[in-house]
Amino acid sequence: RIPILMHFAARYINASFADFARDYKVLVEANRRLVEDFGIDQLDIMSDPWREMTDFGGEIEYQKDTIPRVLHHPLQERTDLNLLQSPNPVNSERMSNAVKAIRAYKEFGGRQYSITGWVEGPAAEAANLRGVTNFMMDLTDNITFCNELMTLCVDMAIAFARAQIEEGADTIGVGDAIVSQISPRMYEQLVLVHEIRLVEAIHERDGLVRLHICGDINRHLPLIAALGIDIIDCDWMVDMEKARAILGDKVVLTGNLDPVHAVRNSTPDKIRQGFEEIYKTVGNPYFVNAGCEIPGDTPPEKLRALCKPIPYQ
Repeated sequence: RIPILMHFAARYINASFADFARDYKVLVEANRRLVEDFGIDQLDIMSDPWREMTDFGGEIEYQKDTIPRVLHHPLQERTDLNLLQSPNPVNSERMSNAVKAIRAYKEFGGRQYSITGWVEGPAAEAANLRGVTNFMMDLTDNITFCNELMTLCVDMAIAFARAQIEEGADTIGVGDAIVSQISPRMYEQLVLVHEIRLVEAIHERDGLVRLHICGDINRHLPLIAALGIDIIDCDWMVDMEKARAILGDKVVLTGNLDPVHAVRNSTPDKIRQGFEEIYKTVGNPYFVNAGCEIPGDTPPEKLRALCKPIPYQ
């Protein structure tokens, strides 16, 4: 049971999202309460996608009730990699915060719970550094720069992942959501090789890889199968039967009820029925998770329904 909980987590302990995102002690306390109160099997560091970007020199503004707002992407105006800072994940402002959280998780429940760290994937972080519109244009008319930028992003992601594994993370989530917005051909030609390097580096340190790409990735599944990942989050648009057929029985599928309509706006009984139907479709190995983040205003009884164990088949 590995639901994605950020806004819900902050609200659950009556913390501002600003404190949840910038203070690892608040993040740890929220996740500690969640695993104890709901029977969740994972402690993670998710709060927002801007950790690496901020330490690269991006500017953000913390928000009381939602994720930080980006004030400036460090490569927003120029394709000059020299504009970027060279952070060390161990002592940088925001990445080190995540490393400290994992250290605290290990002390709290390293033998009882999975500890999942996170890094941004090559395309996602490149888009964070350039801004989405700029990066999407770069993919068509500045391919050499795109490759240089994604190479640098993966270098940092590897360093960040290794720091998290050294402190106790058994799994590293790789968030590359923007991939769902590009064609399979572009994904194969420009992004896939960078993802493969990141996955291999995490495996070299005995970490498991959990891939998270929001949105409809049905057409990308044959390429994703080449990554060698261990776990994949499937959003509600994904054909789970197709995902199992293409990815095989060595990859753990998670998902994929619509977190708004089929979780927040549903009933506990329908939530249970939904997951049981998905499990019957995909079989083992499978982890319970909604298609993406559980909305912050989801009633707790519905999260409890999500977390109730499904009889093993």
